[in-house]
Amino acid sequence: MLDRLSPQAPDALLALIRLHAADPRSDKIDLGVGVYRTEQGATPVFAALKKAEQVLLDTQESKSYLGPEGDMGFVTALMPYIFGARDPAMGGRVQGMQTPGGTGAVRLALGLAAKAGVKRVHMGVPSWPNHAQILADLGLELAPFEHANPDGTANLDAVLGAIKAAGPDEAVLLHACCHNPTGIDYTADQWSAIAQAFAASGTFPIIDSAYQGLGHGMEEDAAGMRAVLAAVPEAFVAHSCDKNFGQYRDRVGAFYVMAKEPGALDTAFSNANALARAAWSMPPDHGGAAVRIVLEDPAMTQEWLAELDTMRARMRQVRDALAAAGRAGRIDLTPLGTQNGLFSMLPVTKEEVARLREEHGIYMAASGRINIAGLTMANLPRFVAALAAVAG
Repeated sequence: MLDRLSPQAPDALLALIRLHAADPRSDKIDLGVGVYRTEQGATPVFAALKKAEQVLLDTQESKSYLGPEGDMGFVTALMPYIFGARDPAMGGRVQGMQTPGGTGAVRLALGLAAKAGVKRVHMGVPSWPNHAQILADLGLELAPFEHANPDGTANLDAVLGAIKAAGPDEAVLLHACCHNPTGIDYTADQWSAIAQAFAASGTFPIIDSAYQGLGHGMEEDAAGMRAVLAAVPEAFVAHSCDKNFGQYRDRVGAFYVMAKEPGALDTAFSNANALARAAWSMPPDHGGAAVRIVLEDPAMTQEWLAELDTMRARMRQVRDALAAAGRAGRIDLTPLGTQNGLFSMLPVTKEEVARLREEHGIYMAASGRINIAGLTMANLPRFVAALAAVAG
């Protein structure tokens, strides 16, 4: 049996992690791994989350199964942040379930879309690499369009063209905010145009919300997604708490269906539950339960939001400093100041990425994607100087 398998290319990011760990240089810079870091280079556990975990430790009386839908208190507590506080269930048209991270939510969204007859998914590229891998694994065709313009702005014409061109057995996958890997988001006016295009075409939207709160705020980062949801009868939303609650290894996510009418949700979730049961059986509970405890306690909620504000402010400070640096050799850094979230793309060659690593101890993906949170006000000047040296 095993002789029938073909070797697969190793994960480039995992290889980068190993190279960085083996580098003895004390001033090395890691811009590869997609986690938030403080000015001191730490990826801390949120203080609010620690308090919630203590409550969980003190009060949890069983670790029995919850079922494939997971902790529905967690799923419900998230809904006002995703769909809006006025009517998060949209008149009973929205229902959700817990998933293992945002990846599980995306997998479930695309799997349910395939089961509903979708055969082709339009997606802006570059995108998170796992999007394409999941599509391929499900046998769905990827129809790419160019997400970014050369000047560091979003290519509105391309996404509008994809929405208008999509057929009845097709969907369009969009990032809600803090686009990975470019950091290039749609403006409010562009989201309005996108929503109108969905409404006019009848195309089915799938929205991946992996970084809400890391751009401009929890409400601000949801505005574009909500504009689309207000304009269409049906949609899928995949949400991740891995970044905005710092729960990377605990894998905390949720999948939501918005239906034309409440009566359609039972059928949708009978299928979603079956897919989840076959994939992971039951989602891990601990992280979702901790988020629920935070969101059910007003004081913990405010502490969490304040911590999120601190994260966002630090990344904005780094972006502003990069933009103020102007150029590094041939590379214009000013667009990074208008972008959002953890990631941005630099127009560097693979050879230049290798030189940055070998000559300067700066580790980044071969694609040119950098993790903004890997930079600090202390190491940023050295990074700009090294970039200028290899891309002069």
